[in-house]
Amino acid sequence: MENFMKTVSIKNAEHYVWGDGCDGWHLLKSSAVSVIQEKVPPGKSEVRHRHGKSEQFFYILSGEATIEAGETRTVLRPGDGLHIPPHVPHQFKNESGRDVEFLVVSTPPSHGDRENL
Repeated sequence: MENFMKTVSIKNAEHYVWGDGCDGWHLLKSSAVSVIQEKVPPGKSEVRHRHGKSEQFFYILSGEATIEAGETRTVLRPGDGLHIPPHVPHQFKNESGRDVEFLVVSTPPSHGDRENL
């Protein structure tokens, strides 16, 4: 438990690349919750998918994102957030002309709990 007071940022967090040029940083990675900061370039998107157990909350830091969840299409701007319950098909898209940076909080963590549609 000695790392619980460690300051974390994208400068020292575990980094990974996903999709076609998208970045993610694990800010918090535990068995109960995952907090990831991600960056999606213009024109890029996630594959439509759903989670069986995980619920997620997307919070936009910069840029503009479109999230299709179920039959609803929502545009999010800085300071906007959206909750996605388990089992709801969803897709994150950057249809704007600049990078979108956001936080995605998942509980329990969504890695390994995903069905592509």
